[in-house]
Amino acid sequence: MTKYLPPILLVALALLPLGLKDPYLLNALITGGIFTIAAISLNLLLGYTGQLSLGHIAFFGIGAYASALTTLGFDAGLFGDVRMTHSGWPPLAGLVMAILISGLCGYVVGRLSFRVRGAYFVIVTISFAEVVRLVALNWVELTQGPLALTAIPQMRLGLPGLGEMTFRTKVQNYYLMLGVATLAYLVVARIVRSRLGRAMRGLKENEALAMSVGVNATRTLTIAATISAAIAGAAGSLYAHYFRIIDPDVFLFTYTVTIVIMVVSGGKGTLAGPVIGGVIFGTLPVALRPYMAPEAQWMVYGAVLILILFLMPRGIAPYVDGWFAERRRARSAGRAASPRLEAQP
Repeated sequence: MTKYLPPILLVALALLPLGLKDPYLLNALITGGIFTIAAISLNLLLGYTGQLSLGHIAFFGIGAYASALTTLGFDAGLFGDVRMTHSGWPPLAGLVMAILISGLCGYVVGRLSFRVRGAYFVIVTISFAEVVRLVALNWVELTQGPLALTAIPQMRLGLPGLGEMTFRTKVQNYYLMLGVATLAYLVVARIVRSRLGRAMRGLKENEALAMSVGVNATRTLTIAATISAAIAGAAGSLYAHYFRIIDPDVFLFTYTVTIVIMVVSGGKGTLAGPVIGGVIFGTLPVALRPYMAPEAQWMVYGAVLILILFLMPRGIAPYVDGWFAERRRARSAGRAASPRLEAQP
């Protein structure tokens, strides 16, 4: 049943701005959608390979800074008298660079860290995120440190025959976010259903058995980390060009926790899970804000999360799938029993 949820949800989300006039709510949907893209990227790593990364926000932040600096340009010292100078490029080039640089960082981290597993891998990813945050905080000549990069240009796309389109309004940015989220979903779906996806699931279920039939564990996990980081970098680029200001707080551990919550509550290892979790936990704080104080909002937020995980330990998407499967089995059993009852004298 959950295979029908994403297209239904996509249609509903595409029609939503037509009846939504409140710019505050639309802003919340855009922000939640951007983090949902990051959740989709993390699900490829956590849900399909079983590797928990608690530093995934690092790739999101790297994408944000890479896109902003590519667009703004910079002149910063590297070491000694060597300087890096770059004149600004169009925002679309910033998006491409965000994907490439984040993916490259994911590859490097994967090659180095997938020699270890479990808690050691978690520690490596957390350490990487903290190192990147400190670089962004202290390399003031490049990143402006705590003063933040400001006046980041809005995203612009060239349309053949129609000229260049600048995403100025919230509605335009909403559809840009929705388009990138849909593309990220389709990329992950294609990977999951491929030979690479089968190898990833095999490593998650039984690594020793998968390796015994020829699966290269380090190579497969590194590819998954690279693609996951690249998608997170795209989300970071959207964040930078939408808010037009970024600072080292983009690497806060709180954002990683939010992304993990979206994946786990929705159902890790399912395509629909991060989307469902992103919609719920991306909009829940906004829905609660008019009715209760901030402290109460977080209490309800935590209570909803605990309730979901208590009643649906595998997440919402697997629970819904299981419920519909049980209904189908019950109907099939009822139809099978009816002829036997009628045949009795």
